[in-house]
Amino acid sequence: MTPARTPSILVINGPNLNLLGTREPDVYGTATLDDVVRLASDAARRGGCAATAMQSNHEGEIIDAIHAARETSDAIVINAGAFTHTSIAIRDALAGVALPVVEVHISNVHRREDFRRHSYISGVADAVIVGAGIDGYRLAVDHLARGLTGS
Repeated sequence: MTPARTPSILVINGPNLNLLGTREPDVYGTATLDDVVRLASDAARRGGCAATAMQSNHEGEIIDAIHAARETSDAIVINAGAFTHTSIAIRDALAGVALPVVEVHISNVHRREDFRRHSYISGVADAVIVGAGIDGYRLAVDHLARGLTGS
């Protein structure tokens, strides 16, 4: 008998999220991207899943990671950063791979500039978490893990 494969969640972080901890700490807090990855990985493990993470400031690299997820992942958590408000291509990639998706934003985008209130991703996401700080990643992974493991 082959042992069951551990479900995998891909955590994608978009442009400027590599600067977490130093970029606008009054908006994004002082946690770093490493803290985000650790938080998501720990949540995945507790939920019976594995997590892998990637960050890119380049739209095409994010799209390539989404496409590759069809073969390597069972679900996606994405904080597309500013691409949330501009990238139909990322939206189409997420729709095309047909994996469960949770969109995350550290800040409450609805309390910020008007342009941040529109998301191309929300329409293809199974859930959207905004304004919970980096804890939003834990909430997203918990949500997906429950769906993937049935627990």
